Amino acid sequence: MEFVIPFVLAGLAVLLAWVAPGLMARQKRFRRAPRAALVAWQAVSVGGILAALAAAPAALPLLLDGDDPIMQAELVVLALLVSTAVLARLLWAGHRVGTRLRRIRSDHRELVDIIATHDRDRVRILQHPTPTAYCIPGRQSRVVLSQGVLDALPEDQLDAVVAHEDAHLRSRHDLLLEFFTVVHEAVPRPLPSDAALFEVRLLVEALADRAAVRRSGELATARALLTLAGSRAPEAALGAGTTAPVRLRLLADGPPPTVLSATAYAWATLAFTLPLILLVLAWT
Repeated sequence: MEFVIPFVLAGLAVLLAWVAPGLMARQKRFRRAPRAALVAWQAVSVGGILAALAAAPAALPLLLDGDDPIMQAELVVLALLVSTAVLARLLWAGHRVGTRLRRIRSDHRELVDIIATHDRDRVRILQHPTPTAYCIPGRQSRVVLSQGVLDALPEDQLDAVVAHEDAHLRSRHDLLLEFFTVVHEAVPRPLPSDAALFEVRLLVEALADRAAVRRSGELATARALLTLAGSRAPEAALGAGTTAPVRLRLLADGPPPTVLSATAYAWATLAFTLPLILLVLAWT
């Protein structure tokens, strides 16, 4: 059993990094439960990382007992190389992605502060006729609204848009997306699924919509999304108009069934705990 577990962990890492995201991206019904679905996505990503990193420590007990020390030492070295390579790719991707996003946000924040009108604490108004709304996350966050969106939306719908952007900033959705982007870029091609990254971004926007509904109501939120549909946010920003047509359908579908959220949480628990259970088994 001890000899098999490192291979099982390696296979589980591939399963959670490659097969599972593709399958999950096809399960559109979980979009109705964005919080539970995001927990499941995080658990799958973390579970895949844990499985890859646990391959080396799971192989170490083979050095302590067995009949073929040379073969077992080779297996330990192989597992160590796999775990080290995964950790190195994660660290490098984290550095590259984090540096790029922070540079882009800093540059765009400086530009907005120069060309936009200041309104309230961190709200900036761009003199542009196209209805646009987005936020620039970070320690010096900004909510950016165009004059077009101020002219197009009545007060309750504008409140829904601001609530949507505030939810992004308050919950630090940017860090969540950054984590998934790092994992996505760390996984060697062609294993990562672009559809999976799209799904996570959609779920983050759907989650912010729930905050808008709580402040302004479902009707005002839906009408605001309809006005913003088709608008685009700058790179590294989070925009209310992103994927608006899909999210309008989610709002129309209403609250998710309890079983949907329960299924997502159960899958999250399994994906996160299975690598840990296998690691414990390797040492018992």
